Amino acid sequence: MSKPYTEANFSEQITEDRNWRIKEISDLKTAIRRGDEGVRRVLLRALVAICYAHWEGYVRFSAKKYLEHVALRKFQYGELNTQFFRNYFLPRLAALSTSKASIAERSALVDEILNSADQRFTRVNDDLINTKANLNSEVLTDICLVCGVPPEPFAEKATFIDVVLLKRRNAIAHGENTLVALADLDEITNESIGLMRAFGDALENHVVLQTYKAV
Repeated sequence: MSKPYTEANFSEQITEDRNWRIKEISDLKTAIRRGDEGVRRVLLRALVAICYAHWEGYVRFSAKKYLEHVALRKFQYGELNTQFFRNYFLPRLAALSTSKASIAERSALVDEILNSADQRFTRVNDDLINTKANLNSEVLTDICLVCGVPPEPFAEKATFIDVVLLKRRNAIAHGENTLVALADLDEITNESIGLMRAFGDALENHVVLQTYKAV
C-alpha cells in the first residue's frame, strides 16, 4: 500500500481498511440470522473473535497511518503539537527506566530533550502503537494520548471494550465454552463498528483541520 502523502491518501486508506472489516462483520451477522440454532451458537462465538480482531487491527492500522502521514510532512518538533515531542522520547524513557543507566547517561538524555525542538519528525516508532494483543480501555487510552485523540468518548465504552468484547474474546480464544446470546448480536456488531468509526473519524479530523500542528 502506498504512503499517505496527502489528506486524501490518508482518508482513502483508513476508510478502505475499515470498510472491508465492516463488510466481514456484516456478512457474519447475516449468516448468524440465517443459520439454525446449532450454527448460530458457533457463529456467535466466532463473531466476538472477529469483532475484537477488527477493532484491534483497525486501531493499530489507522493510528500508524496517522503518525506516518504527519511524519511525511517533516515538520520540526517545535512546529507540532507537544505530544509529538513527547512521543519521540517515550520509548527511550521506557528503556531507560528498565536499565541501570548512570547519572551521566540520564543527564545526557535530559540535555537532548531540552535541545531537540529543531529536530524533524520523519519516522514513526512502531513501539508507540502497541495494542499488546489485548486492546483494553487502558491500552486504548495510551494510544489515544499518543495520537492526540480525546479518550473521553471511548471511556464511556469501557465496559463494552473490556467485558463484552475483550473478556469474551479471551475466554473463547482460550477454549472456554462461553455462551454468546443471539440477543447480544446487535450490540456486539453495532458497538464494534461504531468504535472503529469514532476512532477513524477523530484521526481524520486531525488531518483535515491540521490540529497536529502547534498552536
